[in-house]
Amino acid sequence: MWSDARLIAAKDLRIEMVSRVLTTQVLPFGLLVLIVFGFAISPDRQVVGGGRGDQTRAVLEQIAPGLFWLAVLFSTLLAIGHSFAVEAADGNLDALRMAGLDPAGIFIGKAAAVLAQLLVLELVLGVGALVFYGAPLANPVLLLLTMIVATIGIATAGILHAALAAGLRVRDTLVPLLLLPVLAPVLLGATLATEAALFGPASDGWPWFYGLAAFAVLYVGAGILAFGSLLEET
Repeated sequence: MWSDARLIAAKDLRIEMVSRVLTTQVLPFGLLVLIVFGFAISPDRQVVGGGRGDQTRAVLEQIAPGLFWLAVLFSTLLAIGHSFAVEAADGNLDALRMAGLDPAGIFIGKAAAVLAQLLVLELVLGVGALVFYGAPLANPVLLLLTMIVATIGIATAGILHAALAAGLRVRDTLVPLLLLPVLAPVLLGATLATEAALFGPASDGWPWFYGLAAFAVLYVGAGILAFGSLLEET
């Protein structure tokens, strides 16, 4: 399983290095989402920090965690779509089935490739959010761990639902409809954990981090068990 996973992940990453979809489409789209959100909200408007004394912050600074994860989520749809568009073209899914690869290895490999791309995306978007919105960073460890476990959950859930819709003609529009409701808890947990990492106290964020970790474990296990059946149905 692990050798097949490395093979699939290396294949997808080589395709990305040639096509440069991440750098030419996904990254610009994510940054554009951040900038558009910034224009849509007045940077001069102030809000009282909820539950943390009487400190006031700019609205953009206060809602930066949510806008960051929304940009990540929208960009994920592009990355997931590209990952399975490669397999849907020219009967590549049939080739994967006939190659004798472990379905769990295919799932882990494709999720790992998407995970690597999303982490690069989040690094760039995180710097962009700090620059555009002026948010502080109180606990970088919590922020880093939150990004890792949330992205594992997003990547595994995305690959699983993309495989579910891969055999349908409407897969391009069906994947967002299937995926966005599933990832709503991840968006909530990641936003609140990120807010605690940026503004403190960190103790407010760790329960949400554990919830994100549980979600990631659940979808990794579900993908390993169910991906083979989904491939047979496509």
